[in-house]
Amino acid sequence: MNIITVLILLFVAFVLWRTTIRFRRNDITGRELFIWMVFWLLVAAATLVPKQTDVLAQLVGVERGADLLVYISIIVLFFVLFRIIVKLEKIERDITTVVRHTALHEKQQPRD
Repeated sequence: MNIITVLILLFVAFVLWRTTIRFRRNDITGRELFIWMVFWLLVAAATLVPKQTDVLAQLVGVERGADLLVYISIIVLFFVLFRIIVKLEKIERDITTVVRHTALHEKQQPRD
């Protein structure tokens, strides 16, 4: 086992530990915990048996497993970015609604 493999596995263990703590503190849901656990366990598996990613890559028409992982990572990052943008836009709309409501409510109340 080379140094990079050990470092990646240590990092995966750290992230799994931190994710579990965040779940226990109710910072993330059970669904989010499951998704992150599966993701990081797949990272660990790909680290331990990298040749299997080559086999999977060739099944989908990519030459190397590392390339497949990069392609998948980019797709996932764009999807996550899209979700974040959609949530931010919703938050902006909600804030605008609250500010308008508050402004109208304050305008209707007589001042002393």
